[in-house]
Amino acid sequence: MSQPQQEIAPFTRGSLMRHVLVMTATGAIGLMAIFVVDFLSLFYVSLLKDDRLTAGVGFATTVMFLAISANIGSMIAGAAMVARRIGARDEDGARRIASTSLVLSAVIGLVVSIALLAAMPWLLPKLGATGLPLEVATRFLWITLPANALMALGMSLSGFLRAVGDPRRAMNVTLFGGLVTAFADPLLIFGLKLGTDGAAWATVISRLVFMGVGFYGVSKVHDLVRMPRLREVIADAKAFMDIAGPAILTNIATPFAALLLYRVLAPYGEAAIAANTIIDRLVPVAYGVLFALSGAVGPILAQNLGARQFDRLRRAMFDALKFAVIYCLFAWIILFLARHQIAGLFGVSGQTAAYVAFFCVISGAAWLFNGFLFVANAAFNNLGFPLYSTAFNWGRATFGTLPPAMLGSMVAGVEGALVGVTIGSIVFGIASAWTAFRAIRKLELRAPIGSSEIA
Repeated sequence: MSQPQQEIAPFTRGSLMRHVLVMTATGAIGLMAIFVVDFLSLFYVSLLKDDRLTAGVGFATTVMFLAISANIGSMIAGAAMVARRIGARDEDGARRIASTSLVLSAVIGLVVSIALLAAMPWLLPKLGATGLPLEVATRFLWITLPANALMALGMSLSGFLRAVGDPRRAMNVTLFGGLVTAFADPLLIFGLKLGTDGAAWATVISRLVFMGVGFYGVSKVHDLVRMPRLREVIADAKAFMDIAGPAILTNIATPFAALLLYRVLAPYGEAAIAANTIIDRLVPVAYGVLFALSGAVGPILAQNLGARQFDRLRRAMFDALKFAVIYCLFAWIILFLARHQIAGLFGVSGQTAAYVAFFCVISGAAWLFNGFLFVANAAFNNLGFPLYSTAFNWGRATFGTLPPAMLGSMVAGVEGALVGVTIGSIVFGIASAWTAFRAIRKLELRAPIGSSEIA
């Protein structure tokens, strides 16, 4: 790779809080570019003044999240394997893993897209989509899902850039894609009068940009990829899937939980569904830094595991959790103070506005502990305990979502359902963070004496 020798495995030295802040900040800028564009895209759709269109896009994005979640699992696997080799100073091994991971990520992305397209006529009605929302969601997915393999490649390339300690170029992958989409959305939706189809085509354009920018950084700047060999792809597939399989299951749990919540809210009508769609776009903008934190801490943990520096593993976890607490309190205050203005921004009123405002009041409690879960998941996936991540995410998605949401809805309607989901997040967030520290201790006890002193 083109990095000087002294820059290899940069996370094994220096201030961990600084590494967490720099990686999170650059990751957040890139992610926020995507989330803000998604937010604006929904805002543009809302200007069409039809809640059915907003609901249709909401159904489609929920299904799309399943595909993106699979891509995230592939990205986690490839980035973790590359970062460990970087931490162990094995550059040739890192280059091989990056190359074979791209092939495996693209194959998984393509298979998931085909499966979702085949399941769509059954899945969308199960979510409660009927009439015009069903038609909008179907058209949206037929445009966007075929490009999912491109998104899988772009996300993996971004993960590799973080794995080698180049957060600025990793940020550029999503930042440039977001900027292009920001211009494409209004042009296609209003300029070419494509409506919701225009928002879908803007999504496809962004995926092409993701892949192009990511490939330039990984191949031209870091020389981290080469032409993969079939025998290497086959040989690396098991190690890749040992991480990617549980990671994909872990990430699918989140949209699965969203599907369950949609089913709980559907009987309350289009006002509840429209409000939940707005909330789904509001959350990444308000709490997207937590998503970036999860992606930031993973390479830091993986490099220090490769170097067998267990004290730094624990400190990195503490610093990441401390950052999550401070950020969540700040975001929560902003949402609480601006709750009525946020609802008004989308031109909604009545029950829809009330639901959105209520979410802003209680959101901080849920997302503080979701942040704990995200950090713990990053630790599990990068330290060799991916099944722990799967167990906690699916626990929250099932036992932490459906029973409390149903119970809450019976007591206090939509607001009660949101409170129930919040309680589930608190329980699983605390339990996952505690288990992550136990996992680090288990690794330390397994390590040879003196290995923790490796620089």
